[in-house]
Amino acid sequence: MARIGIIIGSTRPGRVGEAVARWIHAKAQQRGTADYELVDLADFQLPHLDEALPAAMGQYTQAHTKKWAETIASFDGFILVTPEYNHSTSGALKNAIDFVGSEWYNKAAGFVGYGVYGGVRAIEHLRLVFSQLQVATVTAAATFNLMTDFENMSTFQPAAYHEASVAALFDQVEAWSDALSEVRESGEVEAAA
Repeated sequence: MARIGIIIGSTRPGRVGEAVARWIHAKAQQRGTADYELVDLADFQLPHLDEALPAAMGQYTQAHTKKWAETIASFDGFILVTPEYNHSTSGALKNAIDFVGSEWYNKAAGFVGYGVYGGVRAIEHLRLVFSQLQVATVTAAATFNLMTDFENMSTFQPAAYHEASVAALFDQVEAWSDALSEVRESGEVEAAA
């Protein structure tokens, strides 16, 4: 079974992303078709990127980077739960992505966005970022609007119609994670430029 990390992409105090990620995780657990695990960026306390060498070199010196790299390397695929701040993802999530390199390669990723417009621009930004990291991003996504899927823009209460997009997201991430396992196992991973 594929191991898929559901990454909570916000570290902001009072964040609503944790409730969204926990709901996604609960739905994933009901499936029994992959091993889903919550990964909370707040638990890693990553500072602003503090490695002297580029991540593509894989020569990490900081203990927090090594712990993060080990965590990312342990998964076959990811679902990233992202807020949308100023038409993009959170600085904390972008920073975490940039900390490591080959640990992302030849894996699959799907996205769950939330914000005034459902986080769609943050998702599109992440697709571009992950293309450089040789991550296959799936088409299906779940997007939650702060005005309609949250009571008072804070208590997560998703509309029932989201069930179909979430199921499609799981289906695609699982399928691509499984398919890419052959690429990873073949050892034909090319270093990112």
